[in-house]
Amino acid sequence: MMEYRLAVAQHLAVLLKSLRKQRKLSQHELGERLGISQRMVAKIEANPDTSSFGRIFQLLNALDVDIVLKERSPQLPETSSRQNDEGTAAW
Repeated sequence: MMEYRLAVAQHLAVLLKSLRKQRKLSQHELGERLGISQRMVAKIEANPDTSSFGRIFQLLNALDVDIVLKERSPQLPETSSRQNDEGTAAW
């Protein structure tokens, strides 16, 4: 099972096309599954940020992909190469 991290809409554009091709589906075939035209599938793949979340959700369901939301881990401050008087790295 693969996991994909999406940080920007353009990542989703690449992922949608890749998932469709992995499943050996044409845009026309995917459109038939969704009840939309091939042209609409092409538009969603090219610019997913212009589509509703509902439409993206339908497309991902048709590709047998789940959406999982996960909180990010808090980032730790970068360590410094300088050390304080006790010999430990200064934050």
